[in-house]
Amino acid sequence: MTIKSKLKTFFFLDDQYDESNMDAYEKVEPAKPIKQQVKPQNVVSLQSVQKSSKVILVEPRVYAEAQDITDHLKSRRAVVVNLQRIGHEEGRQIVDFLSGAVYALGGDIQKVGSSIFLCTPDNVEISGNISELVQQSDYQDSRW
Repeated sequence: MTIKSKLKTFFFLDDQYDESNMDAYEKVEPAKPIKQQVKPQNVVSLQSVQKSSKVILVEPRVYAEAQDITDHLKSRRAVVVNLQRIGHEEGRQIVDFLSGAVYALGGDIQKVGSSIFLCTPDNVEISGNISELVQQSDYQDSRW
């Protein structure tokens, strides 16, 4: 028997085969599919998101504290900055620094009072305005 004929016999390519051997192959039941376990999807509770949200209140006394405020923004926390205890020029530098940081992070900065600013990262949305209050306080304190 040649190798070619052995391969034909092995793969049933040869027309001559034994019917009794075929009965043994037909009796084998197909394997049942294995049920895959359904993994739960990643679901985040809204309560856990709300608990992790924080608003930080800061009264900087030196310009170097602007970096600390930016670190809070990078950690996705809103920051209320009160500049009443710092000089006008240093306060302006802090506001300029924070404006750039907020812009880079995709957040927002708004004046909410006399020498008080609200800085928010991109996950916090600010709605509404208090322009009337700010305008009245600007007449009283023209520093900012």
